[in-house]
Amino acid sequence: MKTYLVLLRGVMPTGKNRVPMAQLRQVLTDAGFQKVHTWIQSGNVVLQSDLSAKELELRVHQLIKEHIGPELAIVVRTSEELRQMLENNPFVGDEHPIARVFFVSFQEPPAEEKVQVLLAQDFGPEKLSITPMGGYMFIPQAFSDSKLSNNLLERKLGVAATTRNFNTLTKIIALAEEA
Repeated sequence: MKTYLVLLRGVMPTGKNRVPMAQLRQVLTDAGFQKVHTWIQSGNVVLQSDLSAKELELRVHQLIKEHIGPELAIVVRTSEELRQMLENNPFVGDEHPIARVFFVSFQEPPAEEKVQVLLAQDFGPEKLSITPMGGYMFIPQAFSDSKLSNNLLERKLGVAATTRNFNTLTKIIALAEEA
């Protein structure tokens, strides 16, 4: 069994993308996944499975749709993959406070041509860096006032993505490594 971090895209505490974490834990446990843990109400799951990451994305998507309702993109990573993402953060130093860096995980690698078109845009004081499996957004002001967003990246790159901050990623990595 391998430990995975399952990141649900767009989960909200209320509304159409509501996924109660207790219900999700039960659905995943009933489906045969081991050591299922969730963290906060925004769709962060740690579990163990014999499936591949891609198979797990499809299976969790199907289970949520069937038993809970929302149609959500699912991104699956190992703790090592997310740790590498944190370590490869290009926005470091005093001019880039870690609380203002947002980490984006892509479900599939975006097309290089689309990446180059997006990176050629001027985002003012905001900064964007993209790798095949993820991206980094430095947003010095309030996220809600930003030109950059998860939705923009999905629209421009044509891939499903989900964004987390440094604190959330470090917490779910720690949960995975305890499993």
